[in-house]
Amino acid sequence: MTIGESDSTRGDQRRSESEAAPLGSDTGRLETFADGVIAIAITLLILEIKVPDVPANSTLARELLNLWPSYAGYAVSFLTIGVIWVNHHHMFKLIARANHAFLMMNVVFLMAIAFLPWPTALVARYLREPDARAAATVTYGLTMVAVAIMFNLVWRYAVVRGLLEPGLDPVAISRASRNYLAGPTVYGAATLIAIWWPFVSLTIFAALAVYWLLPGTGPRAALLRGPAGAGVSSEA
Repeated sequence: MTIGESDSTRGDQRRSESEAAPLGSDTGRLETFADGVIAIAITLLILEIKVPDVPANSTLARELLNLWPSYAGYAVSFLTIGVIWVNHHHMFKLIARANHAFLMMNVVFLMAIAFLPWPTALVARYLREPDARAAATVTYGLTMVAVAIMFNLVWRYAVVRGLLEPGLDPVAISRASRNYLAGPTVYGAATLIAIWWPFVSLTIFAALAVYWLLPGTGPRAALLRGPAGAGVSSEA
């Protein structure tokens, strides 16, 4: 082999490896980054609950009770982010590869999650003000819709682009995809309801957070119940 042929061969090999790298990329760093962003977002929620000042005509106990919107917002958002993290974790049990577009979609998804502490604080601040509670609740709902939509886009892109582990049951995958659509659909409906009935909307958000905590609910359970076991162990 001549020097020119050797250089050409090495160049072809490098190009081949470069083209193959995106589909063979390890998802470990992406998961680590996601865990970090979610951990920070979930921690910021408690920082929005301020130590109250006690006016001369009040008591600390009364002022602590007056913070109930902050406690409620913290609980709902914490559980919601926690459920999102669990589903994200289970989703990545099924994803074997990543490419550039998939990584960037995850970045946008995490951006929406990192934004959630702010509308949570907004609702806590204005929930008791009749003229502002609807706008605050709609803002919170739109954030939840954005998170749910991005989660669906990440999952569906992985399915369409063949980034999942081989051997998964197609019927179970389709069932999981349909179940994921419940997120943006219900959150979207709750956000519309917030325009007229903010407290009803917030009750729906809280009910969803509790519902997804129940055993046997969610796309993970649907996927594991595929006819072929979905190719995933019961520990996934």
